[in-house]
Amino acid sequence: MQNEFDYIVIGGGSAGCVLAGRLTEDPNISVCLIEAGGDGNNWTVNVPAATVISLPTKINNWAFETVPQAGLNGRKGYQPRGKGLGGSSNINAMIYIRGNQADYDHWASLGNTGWSYQEVLPYFIKSENNASLQNKYHGNTGPLSVSNLRTDNPLHQRYIAAAQAEGYNVLDDFNGAEQEGLGVYQVTHVNGERCSVSRGYLQPHLNRPNLTVLSHAVTHKILIENKIAIGAEIHHTGQIKQIKATKEVLLCAGAIQSPQILMLSGIGPEQELKKHGIDCVHSLSGVGQNFHDHPDFIFGYTVKEIQGTFGISMSGSLDMFKQIQRYRRERKGMITSNFAECGGFLKSDPSLSIPNLQLHFVVALVDDHARKFHASHGVSYHVCLLNPRSRGSIQLSGPKISDPLKIDPNFLADEQDLEDLVQGFKLTQKLMQSPALSEIYKQDLFTADVKSDDDIRAILRQRVDTVYHPVGSCKMGVDDMAVVNPQLQVYGIQNLRVVDASIMPNVINGNTNAPVVMIAEKAVDLIRQYYLQQQVA
Repeated sequence: MQNEFDYIVIGGGSAGCVLAGRLTEDPNISVCLIEAGGDGNNWTVNVPAATVISLPTKINNWAFETVPQAGLNGRKGYQPRGKGLGGSSNINAMIYIRGNQADYDHWASLGNTGWSYQEVLPYFIKSENNASLQNKYHGNTGPLSVSNLRTDNPLHQRYIAAAQAEGYNVLDDFNGAEQEGLGVYQVTHVNGERCSVSRGYLQPHLNRPNLTVLSHAVTHKILIENKIAIGAEIHHTGQIKQIKATKEVLLCAGAIQSPQILMLSGIGPEQELKKHGIDCVHSLSGVGQNFHDHPDFIFGYTVKEIQGTFGISMSGSLDMFKQIQRYRRERKGMITSNFAECGGFLKSDPSLSIPNLQLHFVVALVDDHARKFHASHGVSYHVCLLNPRSRGSIQLSGPKISDPLKIDPNFLADEQDLEDLVQGFKLTQKLMQSPALSEIYKQDLFTADVKSDDDIRAILRQRVDTVYHPVGSCKMGVDDMAVVNPQLQVYGIQNLRVVDASIMPNVINGNTNAPVVMIAEKAVDLIRQYYLQQQVA
């Protein structure tokens, strides 16, 4: 096997697929993409509703666990992360959200030149192939297919009626001029099937002679000589191998595993490395710090009529058989569902400049990430805090890639996070009690006895967990805790960049997959510009 390439991309998730697909557009550039999971191209990925199989299990999923969370009554949280080419775009709810325009302007205000909203918008547009929206905010020729849902779910109309009754704006585009409001989400679909980032960016180009993809290949560490990244040590086909990069190593292992690989390579907080007998190649205090995530609470109700909901019943089983047949014929119906079909963005306080809450309306009963089973048909309502103040960390437990990580999002450590979620609880509950929705309920499973603010605080600590948006553990910036500069280059190490959600200084106000694709699209331009400048010099 060839063991020398221009670029080595570590991690075949959303960012890694974009980098591999884009960089190999140049036939003179060779790329090796290293992925610990499989090829990400099977029915458990491509059939949208099959995410119910992957999310609670280790199918296509690393299925990480956090350390006990003091803010959650000492509970351990769950951190699903996609495993296989396509990464978390293989198991997510496919919701296409970019975040708020102010998110990126804030990044730029922190010294991250080139990352303002107007500067990143062209990369969102470049990546997108939107089937229905055609305006200055959207792209219609990119690799990532975005479309309206094809479920024909009657509950959409109920949700919109409830939103209107409560006086909220109803939006058909959360990625345009305005984010505040409620409606039906657009999703990364192509003809009713999941458009993972691998399907959009990588799979069409697997026959390129300058692209080598190694699946089931676990990266042990980045090889560094004289503070220059020169390759990676991997375990592949039962052997330890060293692969060399003549230009750069691009680390795309995600907010949980990118800091792990950096630390195992000797890059990170010196005391943390010494504790595990790892030689410190370069002391970088911010590696593994600034880790944070959207804390999320879920309401759950059983329903009187099963139409439009998932669950187990005699009539539901008959309907599901019909839905499967419809999916095979038309690629429409409930099997195309992303479950979290409706939602939107609200403010916990009208004086806020931008929304700080996101809602997800799910057409099934969800309890503990679908790991606690309820046979009943039902609906669930998520409310998450978009801009948490709490910060945690990713730490090692040992010097090997197989040693479990200490994952600590530090949920609700900041009291204001809890108070903001109390308001979010009340707003969401008020929306859910609107007649258009409340008339379908049979039983409130989790919050029937919640009356006072103290009751709300108690149940939040009892039930809050992730909504799957971990970021920040290798943050981009110009301060002492930054890991990468605004060109995504790791401080103190040449020829090494981090390109994934870990570089976000602050989590964006929304779902994180589309922003990761944008980050990778921008990284491709940064890389190309760097080498053009080198040639000129």
